[in-house]
Amino acid sequence: MSTISPLSKPDDTTSPADVPRGPRSPARGVWARVRHVALPFGSLLLFLALWQLLAASGTWSETLVPSPAKVWDAFVDVSTTHDGVRGYNGTTLVEHLGISLRRIALGAGLGIAAGVVLGLLMGTVGWVRSLFEPWITFLRTLPPLAYFSLLIIWLGINEEPKVTLLAVAAFPPVAVSTTTAVAAVPKSLIEAARALGGSRWDVVRDVVVPSALPETLTGIRLAVGVAYSSLVAAELVNGLPGIGGMVKDAANYNNTPVVLVGIIAIGVSGLIIDGLLLRLERTVVPWRGRA
Repeated sequence: MSTISPLSKPDDTTSPADVPRGPRSPARGVWARVRHVALPFGSLLLFLALWQLLAASGTWSETLVPSPAKVWDAFVDVSTTHDGVRGYNGTTLVEHLGISLRRIALGAGLGIAAGVVLGLLMGTVGWVRSLFEPWITFLRTLPPLAYFSLLIIWLGINEEPKVTLLAVAAFPPVAVSTTTAVAAVPKSLIEAARALGGSRWDVVRDVVVPSALPETLTGIRLAVGVAYSSLVAAELVNGLPGIGGMVKDAANYNNTPVVLVGIIAIGVSGLIIDGLLLRLERTVVPWRGRA
C-alpha cells in the first residue's frame, strides 16, 4: 500500500485566490498619494500654458483674452491698496467674497432647511407629496433671472431679494433628494420598528432620517452649487460690495482681468466649500458605499 509523504507538493488545482497575499507595498501607497496631488496640479499647469499661448498668439485682443500675468496683476490690485485706491470700489477681494459667502450661507441655509422639512413630509405623507411636488418641479425648472426682477419689485433692492433668490434656488434640489430618499426607505425596517413598539416619531427619527441622510447630504451639496451658480444673478442689482457685483460692475467697463479674478474666486471658494461638505458627508454617513 502506497503512502503520501508529508513533504509532497500541494495539488496543482489550488486556486490563485486561495493563496494569501502580502501587505500592500508602502511604495504603492506613496505613489497613489503623489498621483492624487500631481494630476490636478499638472492639469492646472497645462491650462495656464495653453492660456498663455492663446493670449500671446494675438488671435484676440488683450481686452477679450488677457494673459495670466494681467489677471495676476488685477488680483493683486483688488486684494490690496494701490495708488491710494483700496481694492475694487473701496473693498478688497476678501471682503467682497466674504459678503457674498454670508449671503449664500443665509439664503442657501434657509432653502436647505425648508427643503429638508418639506422633503420629510412629502416622503412620509402621500397627500403632501401630491400637493407640493408639481410646484417644486415647476420652481426647479425656472432660471433665477426669470423671477429675480419680480423679487426686486416685491422686496426692494437691498439684501432681501438677494437672500430670497438664493433660498429659492437652493430649495428644490434638497426637497427632491430628501423626498426620494425617504420614499426609498425599506418598508421592512419601518415595520420592524413599529413591531418593536416605536411611535411614528420614533420611526422617523431612528429609521427614516438615518436611511435618508446620505441622499439628503448629496442634495445639500447640489443646493450649494446651485446657489453659487445663482450668485452673480443675485447681485446684479445693488450687488456692491459682493463678488458677483464686482464681476458685473467690471464687465460693464470691459475690465476682463477683474472679471476673471472674480470668476476664479467664486470657483475656488466653491471647490473648498464642496470639499468641506464632502468631508462632512464622509464623517456623518461613513457607511455609505459599503456593504
